[in-house]
Amino acid sequence: MQSMSNQDVIGMIGGLAGAVISLVIFLGIMITIIMIVQSVYKRIPPEHREMEPGMVWLLLIPCFNVVWNFFVFPKLSRSLKSYFFSIGRTDVGDCGEGLGLAYAILSAVSIIPYLNCLTFPAAIIILIIFLVKATGLKNQI
Repeated sequence: MQSMSNQDVIGMIGGLAGAVISLVIFLGIMITIIMIVQSVYKRIPPEHREMEPGMVWLLLIPCFNVVWNFFVFPKLSRSLKSYFFSIGRTDVGDCGEGLGLAYAILSAVSIIPYLNCLTFPAAIIILIIFLVKATGLKNQI
């Protein structure tokens, strides 16, 4: 039986440290996105919300988040649209509902190997556009 060299041990520790750092960065980004979406939900009057703000945190559940995206993002748009239509504002369009659905679809397709190199960057771009739009509408409430 061979013993591990110092270089092997250092390599394993470096790999583990890289994985932990990547996980922390990923969680930080996810929590930031969730906090932005939750803040929009919180600003919408309760009678117009299709989802409670705390439900957004379910996006942190691995695998489940792929399906939950189809609820969180389109419902946020519909909640915004409901509020704005109730005050007579029809100039807001679909409040990003198409973007939210596009993000959910691209995010789901991103789990397919080889195809994900195309869909994941597109999903990130769509998500950023959606968040900017939703935040802008939140500031108009």
